Amino acid sequence: MDFRILDASAFYAGVPFRSSDDCLTTPLVYDEIRHIKRDYDAIGTLLDTNRLHIREPDAASTRMATDAARDTGDLPQLSRQDISVIALGIEMKGEIISDDFAISNVAKNLGLKISPVMTRGITDVGRWIHYCPACKTRQTGKECLVCGTALKRKLLKT
Repeated sequence: MDFRILDASAFYAGVPFRSSDDCLTTPLVYDEIRHIKRDYDAIGTLLDTNRLHIREPDAASTRMATDAARDTGDLPQLSRQDISVIALGIEMKGEIISDDFAISNVAKNLGLKISPVMTRGITDVGRWIHYCPACKTRQTGKECLVCGTALKRKLLKT
């Protein structure tokens, strides 16, 4: 069975409210979006009708998602919620619904299916590197350890 795993942008775009498909999300994303349409309890209705399932990704998938994000250089741009969505995508082998470019890059590097909601999605997939524009050295962090210049990042396309 194919699973649709939703991040917060999918909820804000109304994906689960205009679809009859069953969806999954993580407790961290649920905490972030539970206020949506609170007056009508739309999220509660999705849960009551079993169209939305909340599932915590396992530790192994979370570790794999974190390692993949570190490998692509996207980890600093990803929240705990984002990592949990990628981890659930790994565990359930489902389609991730997200407009987040960092989630998309990590997911595509892992070979996961990802669908954008309100954007065209990413076209270039690769690995981000951080470098000092003054010293021309690759580094990690936000500031050059040699000269103190703010680091920039560049995508090395795969």
